[in-house]
Amino acid sequence: MLPMTDPTDTRDTGPRVGTPLWAYLAGVTVIGLTALVVAQLRLDPGDLAELARSPLFWVLGALVVLGELRPVMLSSQASVGGTYPSTMFTFAALLHLGLPVAVLMQAAAVLMNGVVTRRAWHRVLFNTSQSTLALTAAAVVLGLFGIVPAPAQPWVPAGTDMLAIAVSGVAYFVTRALLVCAAVALHERRSLIRVLRSTAGPQSLVYAGLLGLAPLVVIVMEESPGLVPLFVAPLAAVYFTATLSMRRDHQAMHDELTGLPNRKMLAVATEEALAEAREGEKVGFFLLDLHGLKQVNDTLGHPVGDRLLQLMAHRLTHTVRPGDVVARLGGDEFAVLLPRIRDVQAAREVAARLRVALTESVRLEGMSFDLDGSVGIALYPDHAPDFELLLQRADVAMYLAKEARTGVELYQADKDRNSPERLGLFGDLRRALDNRQLRLHYQPKVRLEDGRVLGMEALLRWRHPTRGQVPPAEFVPLAEQSYLMRQLTEYVIDAALEQAARWWHTGLRVQVAVNVSARDLLDSALPEQLEMGLARFRLPPEAVQLEVTERVLTGEQAHDTIKALAALGVPLSLDDFGTGYSSLIRLQRLAVSEVKIDASFVRRIVESQDDERIVRSIVDLVRSLGLRSVAEGVECEEVAGRLAEMGCDVAQGWLYSRPMPAAEATIWLRERYQAPALEATGLG
Repeated sequence: MLPMTDPTDTRDTGPRVGTPLWAYLAGVTVIGLTALVVAQLRLDPGDLAELARSPLFWVLGALVVLGELRPVMLSSQASVGGTYPSTMFTFAALLHLGLPVAVLMQAAAVLMNGVVTRRAWHRVLFNTSQSTLALTAAAVVLGLFGIVPAPAQPWVPAGTDMLAIAVSGVAYFVTRALLVCAAVALHERRSLIRVLRSTAGPQSLVYAGLLGLAPLVVIVMEESPGLVPLFVAPLAAVYFTATLSMRRDHQAMHDELTGLPNRKMLAVATEEALAEAREGEKVGFFLLDLHGLKQVNDTLGHPVGDRLLQLMAHRLTHTVRPGDVVARLGGDEFAVLLPRIRDVQAAREVAARLRVALTESVRLEGMSFDLDGSVGIALYPDHAPDFELLLQRADVAMYLAKEARTGVELYQADKDRNSPERLGLFGDLRRALDNRQLRLHYQPKVRLEDGRVLGMEALLRWRHPTRGQVPPAEFVPLAEQSYLMRQLTEYVIDAALEQAARWWHTGLRVQVAVNVSARDLLDSALPEQLEMGLARFRLPPEAVQLEVTERVLTGEQAHDTIKALAALGVPLSLDDFGTGYSSLIRLQRLAVSEVKIDASFVRRIVESQDDERIVRSIVDLVRSLGLRSVAEGVECEEVAGRLAEMGCDVAQGWLYSRPMPAAEATIWLRERYQAPALEATGLG
């Protein structure tokens, strides 16, 4: 039972002198080697020489050595590694020939393993010592039952000896498990109980099988030594089965590209850390976003981008302590879990180191890339009591860091608009997304000149099982402040493209508009998602339109995504124009094809001269820039007539139709669609 995260082999030459881990390893090593020496002093040289002339001794020794070279691995999650098949043959040697011979064979096998795998000397000594102590514990139990084998007096078990063998096997397993798990607990700064809980179950099953076969090996050795190598066949089957199990387990719990834990494994590790946290202790949760990955993908291709992600995974893993968890959540997002952290200041220091790892210059394919990153911090119990809330609040902090360009931000309740009620709604929204319970409704956009349908705006609707219809104004901002925004946007775009394909491929070639948030435009993966979706549904870029708010005009970070969308050929619409602080210069620079006038102005143009002047000015401005104007909130013929007089191009509102489900919208379209409208919009 050797540790996967080796507690005896740190990133330098070994555990630092004077640390608790060093003291523990030194103590176990001294006691174990002393037991080894004492056992050898009890071995008669003549008996050993006689035994060495027996082919059985060398066959058994060879099997012990071979069984020590590669462990049987059942799980990729356990801190403690696999079980070595040498256990079966070493325990058989203990039962048949006694403790001195068994520990001698085991020591030789561990030494050979260390030479082949080039392990550090202190690890070889520790593993020799802990296996010696485990065999010694088993021998003591056998002695209590009056069983003391020796080379001169080999022992062969009978049916009445099952209790003695079972108890000695338990003593062997418990001793070895405690010794190794204690080392892992000290190395990873975790509790011994937690390490045992995560590893004892799977390990005990394998040990039960191997130790249970040992008496059969002894009987075969006594009756027909030449048949002993046949035990290699069932071991090969165990290896094969364990390898398949390990591979499936690893795929389920790890990211395929980087090999890091995925969200599922991160959730398990976080809940374990929260359960183990003591009074006054904090657990740190960090969410990291890497900026600039899209540029690498666009410049050098996705294989180079994948290598960059692998490099970042390596950097992050070597930035944190043993026992901390680095995970990849997908795309360019990583998460780091610190099961124990001192205080807020320590959390900020760790976050700063993580950001340095992200921003350090990268050289790939002969080019140097200077990337950037944002880190959000959430702490238990200060900010959240469970994994989902830690993730959500770390995401809020990360978004603040990205928006403010500070690089690192701690979660602040006063900047989070989520109340306990809305947090409950957040969980319901996540489940609704997973179960695909959200639906798109469609509202037509009609040309004022002749009433032709130019497009359909996709509007998200959610009917909650107990709350009823939940307005988008309640759940969309909630998603926008969390990691769910990307998933929500992907869901809406995919559903809108699928519906657009149904219409386009049946002759209804109307443009489907989808609303995206300012946060969506900070996601460099958006153009790639659209490109892949258009290809999958066999649609031209002009079949879909993205509606963005004036907020994008005030920031520069989204402009790279906007340029990528323009290069792809996807038209943009500037939504709710007139409600923000727009810059005409920036408006000219943006690749938008239309400007939508906010309904708050449009509804009052008949009764308010001020609002009429505002709308007329916007229409004139938009026309002068060569763009199309769209009036929202048109609910009566009088308003539509006034807009047409002003020269407004398109209207949208209840006068023409309320938002309709896809099936109803299809019927509505078939009754009113006229193909020539396509050429008029420039979409033909």
